[in-house]
Amino acid sequence: MSKLILAIDQGTTSTRAIAFETAPEGGLRPVAVSQIELAQHFPHPGWVEHDAGEIWNATLQTCREVIRKAGGVGRFAAVGITNQRETSVMWDAATGEPLHRAIVWQDRRTADATGKLAAAGEEPGVQAATGLILDPYFSASKYAWLLDAVPGARARSEAGEVKLGTIECWLIWKLTGGASHVTDATNASRTSLMELTTREWRADLCDLFGVPMAALPEIRGCAALLGMCEASALGAALPIHGAAGDQQAALVGHGALKPGEAKITYGTGAFLVANVGATPVASSSRLLGTLGYAAAGQVAYALEGSIFSAGSAIQWLRDGLGVLEESRRSEAMAQGLKDNGGVYLVPGFTGLGAPWWAPDVRGAVVGLTRDSGPAHFVRAALESLAYQTRDLLDALEKDGAPPLEVLKVDGGVTANAWAMQFVADVCGVTVERPAFQEMTALGAAKLAALGVGLIGDLEDHPVEAPARWQPRMGADERDRLLKGWRAAVKAAIVAVP
Repeated sequence: MSKLILAIDQGTTSTRAIAFETAPEGGLRPVAVSQIELAQHFPHPGWVEHDAGEIWNATLQTCREVIRKAGGVGRFAAVGITNQRETSVMWDAATGEPLHRAIVWQDRRTADATGKLAAAGEEPGVQAATGLILDPYFSASKYAWLLDAVPGARARSEAGEVKLGTIECWLIWKLTGGASHVTDATNASRTSLMELTTREWRADLCDLFGVPMAALPEIRGCAALLGMCEASALGAALPIHGAAGDQQAALVGHGALKPGEAKITYGTGAFLVANVGATPVASSSRLLGTLGYAAAGQVAYALEGSIFSAGSAIQWLRDGLGVLEESRRSEAMAQGLKDNGGVYLVPGFTGLGAPWWAPDVRGAVVGLTRDSGPAHFVRAALESLAYQTRDLLDALEKDGAPPLEVLKVDGGVTANAWAMQFVADVCGVTVERPAFQEMTALGAAKLAALGVGLIGDLEDHPVEAPARWQPRMGADERDRLLKGWRAAVKAAIVAVP
């Protein structure tokens, strides 16, 4: 009987497990899935938290359900993990219990701390070492906040009694019963504490942010052995043999393994990751230098642009304003208008990411008239995905990357064909969506399958033709729309107190 890979995909809004098997035509294909939604906590404006205990329980439940559906744990060869990046957890090394809610990547509570470091002239050094700018997005300032917020945590962490890590690190600790405190190199590259070229923690960066190295996990490769699951967790001592942050896992899932290839995932946020090859590229356009993957002796670096609000803007229209009963209605509402009526939505609900990096900006709607209605809000939210994507592609080109011919896309929003056509039109590129959408889970499964020897390489083996959208908008119309968008962004930034 064939051996399967159990992929854990722990995201911002849900926890999912998917079983993959090797396909006769090559590559991996899914055979079972289970998913549980994740509660969101907003204790203060700009603060976003998750319950790490809830994440662990949902992981166990979904994994056990998938194992049952797939025919039992004896069919599985290994576990792979992909996760919401930068989200930070602190837990007791003896009990394994979290000491505070996890601070989510969207959270902006440490903006003052990173702003002070930037004002002190620290950003160029941090960026040169890590590829990252100084922003509350990344894990280091979140770790420091947790250590200071919980009485005694800082002193205990220096003694090794308190552990810090991102979500995959937390799950590996729990799955192995505390035997493995490890992280993969892609997640480590999102902390502001890892030297990008050596892929090791830097003591001076830890000192700068106030994070004791004793609390940090060991860094390993993305297809390395990361630990053995306790048999009581999943029913057998399965090896955890692959891990990557969700956006890097999606890069692998798409098979964007060559320099010049790129993907964007439209989820809660949206993340463009462009493969730049075996050497890091320094960005002059405030894109992020990051690690694409490090597996089986191969290392690929990437430039990344992060959009903080993508699908969350549609969720806000549905749950906050009530202008949508279901997210899928957004396509028909947008199509029902002849144009945007001059209405633009700048979705700065948790600040603006690349290339603006304006953490204090909040959401704004400009261009409203008496003729504006709910459909204009919906269309403006969908259009904002394309405008923000174009900003990232422009920044990528300024950094010397060749213009993209094809933009690989995935994520829930890509089911909206109108939105994908608008992305193609505004960005002037072919947009390509794979038939199988769970690219993050597929990437984690590929890494685990490679690590355990089920596949020989990471090359993509598509079994169904992707959907494609070709640009068809005229240059004058594109320029007019982009001019309106940039004026709206400027208005939102100027409005910051």
